[in-house]
Amino acid sequence: MTQTSWRADPLVWGHGPRVFEIFLEPTCPFSVRAFGKLDALLAEAGPDRITIKLRLQSQPWHMYSGVVTRCVIAASTLEAGKEAAKAVLAAVASHREEFEFDHHAGGPNMNATPNDIIARIEGYSGLKLAAAFAIPNLDREIKWHCKLARQNGIHVSPTFLIDGLVRPEISSGDKVSDWVAHLLAA
Repeated sequence: MTQTSWRADPLVWGHGPRVFEIFLEPTCPFSVRAFGKLDALLAEAGPDRITIKLRLQSQPWHMYSGVVTRCVIAASTLEAGKEAAKAVLAAVASHREEFEFDHHAGGPNMNATPNDIIARIEGYSGLKLAAAFAIPNLDREIKWHCKLARQNGIHVSPTFLIDGLVRPEISSGDKVSDWVAHLLAA
């Protein structure tokens, strides 16, 4: 029996000494707003001054959270790695309503299957995810994200940490310049 190996590319951008960790749920409107600011944050603060670590925080009230989260992790195993995962997050963010339920419990997605959700993400991202989604032990990477959230007392998204400490004063509604000020404060 041949065993295939795979690696989930860490969702890390920049290489600076200040570490900005963000726990996101891909279909959460507040997480989507925060995700949309990450490139600007890295550009404004500088990749040599900060490191952004994106963590996934699946939440059961977002009904397809588990499927979408697995798609993000699956994408990180592809050749493009973290950039493929970022493309999946961007695709979901741009079409969020197609991956969410009305009032968390109804609407057209009641008839969608996990395969429908995967196909939608593939269509919007331009990536083939089905094979990577089916990696038998891909759940070990998903569990790692969950364990990291539990160990840090993370229960909701988005949650922000600077240098390993939860920063409840930081919000997805803040300006990027406010995030930079928190990050680069002495």
